[in-house]
Parts: sequence; C-alpha cells; structure tokens
Amino acid sequence: MFINNINPTLLKLGFLEIRYYGLVYVLGAIVGLLVLLYYQKKGRIDLSKDEVWDLVFWLMIGLVVGARVFEVVFFEPGYFLRNPLEIVKIWKGGMSFHGGLVGLMVAGYFYARKKKINFWKLADMVAIPGIIVAGIGRLANFTNSEFWGTSSNLPWCVVFRKVDGVCRHPYQIYAALQRWVVGGVLALIYRKDRKPGFIFWLLVLFEGLGRVLVDIVREEAKFLGLSMGQWLSVVMVIAAVVVLFINYKKDLKGLILFK
Repeated sequence: MFINNINPTLLKLGFLEIRYYGLVYVLGAIVGLLVLLYYQKKGRIDLSKDEVWDLVFWLMIGLVVGARVFEVVFFEPGYFLRNPLEIVKIWKGGMSFHGGLVGLMVAGYFYARKKKINFWKLADMVAIPGIIVAGIGRLANFTNSEFWGTSSNLPWCVVFRKVDGVCRHPYQIYAALQRWVVGGVLALIYRKDRKPGFIFWLLVLFEGLGRVLVDIVREEAKFLGLSMGQWLSVVMVIAAVVVLFINYKKDLKGLILFK
C-alpha cells in the first residue's frame, strides 16, 4: 500500500507557483521534441530544425486546448457551468485524452497544410511521441490525485488522502503503462514504407482498446455499463477498424499477425 499525500505544488514564491502537473507536461513536450528532431535528422520529416520547434509549439497548443474543451463539454459540463472561471485553470488538472488527440490532429493538419507536407505522414511521426507524452500526462494526474481507481486490496493499492482515504487501484499508473506499451508496439511496427496514416490509425485502435480495458478500474459514472471515456474509446475503435480495413489492407497483411 502507498499513501499518496504528494503536494501538487513543488515550489511557491509569492504569486509564482510551480506545480508537478505543469512540469510533467513540459517534460512531455521535451520528449516529443527530441523524437521529432531525431526523425528530422534521419530525413523522415521534410522540415528544418526550426520548423520542428514551431511544430511542437503548435501541437502543444492544440493538445492543451482540445483536451480542456473535451473535459468541459463531455466529462464535467455541470461543474464548469457553475464555475466558468475554472475552465482556464488547467494547472489544477482535468484534461481529456480524446480532446487532446483531436486538438493534435487539428493543429497538425493546419501546420501540414501551411508547410505543404503530407498530413498523414506527419500524423504517423507524431503518433509515437504523442502517446508517450500522453502516458507521462497520467503521472501528472497521479501527483494531482485525480482520476483515481476503484477500491482495491492489492499490495500496490494507493490511498489518496485528499479523496477519501480508501485504498484504490492506481489507475493513473495503469493508464501510463498502457500508453507506453502502445508506443513501444508502434515503434516496432513503424517503417518508412508504410502507407501514410497507418501508424496513426493503429494508435487510435490500440489506444481505444486499451482505454476501454484499463478504465474498468477507474472510478467514474457509468452510462449503460461504460463510462464516457470508454464510450468515446469505442467510437475510436470502430472508426480505426473501418479505416484500416478499407484503406490499409496491404499494410495489415504485412504485419506478422496477418501472415
């Protein structure tokens, strides 16, 4: 058993407050930047180093805006309607992965259009660092004691004192590990000769499936047996399956699983 009594604020100097939540997202941005710079050095992305920096900046804007909008609209609309000023306080947590994914896609689309590069090729390259960053983001949820799991008596259960003192599944850790596994699998599959978009849609499929399974132990309201996050993930899985089998049959057959 672990007692999570972590102070979400690392350092406070007057009005300046440095929180673990913000630091984790900065770390995520650095990881994403390093991966994309590696791709740029290997010639996999038709952008200069400066343009890669610009790309990461706009992707982070899209990620944050999209993640917050989905959290407000789909997950806690009642709370934010009663407390509209809380919408801008992203440092307190409350970021939706599904919204972050949509935000990344929108930002990536407009950047690719501006630079006249293939959007789906760019989406494939962002997929792997993106899911790794998403996993790191779950660690921020752990330090903030949000999105906790259901009660558990397993040896590694966690007591979130700011919640209710009940020992619970460390859902945030499960979700982080699940996303890093997805990122590792995609890294093994990724090759330059894949049809653009294949890796991205595999990400949508694997993450959707993983979220449906891992969220079984997440403490939240259910609708017809599934949470809002699980229902959105079901939509992800259906969309990915349809797109993959219509547009990527050759690539699917190239995987060991389909030989």
